[in-house]
Amino acid sequence: MQTVRKSEELARARASLAGRLALVPTMGALHAGHLALIAEAKNRADHVAASIFVNPAQFGAGEDFGLYPRREAEDARMMEKAGCDLLWAPSVEEMYPEGFSTEIHVSGVSERWEGEARPGHFEGVATVVAKLMLAVRPEIAVFGEKDFQQLAVIRRMAADLNLPVEIVGVPTVREADGLALSSRNAYLTADERSRAAALPRALGAARNAILDGATVANTLRDAKQAVVDAGFLRVDYVALVDASTLEPVDQPIGEMRLIAAAVIGTTRLIDNLPVLPG
Repeated sequence: MQTVRKSEELARARASLAGRLALVPTMGALHAGHLALIAEAKNRADHVAASIFVNPAQFGAGEDFGLYPRREAEDARMMEKAGCDLLWAPSVEEMYPEGFSTEIHVSGVSERWEGEARPGHFEGVATVVAKLMLAVRPEIAVFGEKDFQQLAVIRRMAADLNLPVEIVGVPTVREADGLALSSRNAYLTADERSRAAALPRALGAARNAILDGATVANTLRDAKQAVVDAGFLRVDYVALVDASTLEPVDQPIGEMRLIAAAVIGTTRLIDNLPVLPG
């Protein structure tokens, strides 16, 4: 696996990879969810490139940019073992040189939920993903469905800018008790970790209730209460949304997602489940 840190090195490395290339963007701190993305990329392309870049532009004031796990050497070994051909690991200065002043805003799908809870987050995501795709020039880019709103934002951005990249979503990888894998799970204490599984359980119960005909408003209220009763300190949202527009829906129709974000201890967790009537 080639590891490159400068744009001119990246251009040469990319030129050496003939055939279809799939990109797996990451912020490092790899886990089995990331490896599932790499496996999907290998299934769809001749070569796989991955990136490691902890993007300061998507962290707000008071968030965990300084604390976010950084372990590039271990991550690189995992990527190489998983079959990556190229690792793009730029510095902040390489990605955002002095004078950088461009920001991508994706209207609509970015403005509720995480967009409200984390102002500026999706501008940072859209901007860095566009830069990664323009630099690496993949035919395919692979993302996890755990960050479902992020996936929707990236799909909209790529379509609107006519980026010649197929955006692929991969289902969430979970622990045995249902907790979605996340690099931020490392922040949880043992007690918090045991309680955290209440979030996917509440979403699963809500999905079953909605598909059994329960009213959406009452079901979402019960899901929020279940999360609070488990020891979460704050629930930012639990919502049933249209899977394409991310707009809330008050009765089952078409392809939907249950989405949620809540804080336990000092850790903010997000999760989602598909809801498909019939």
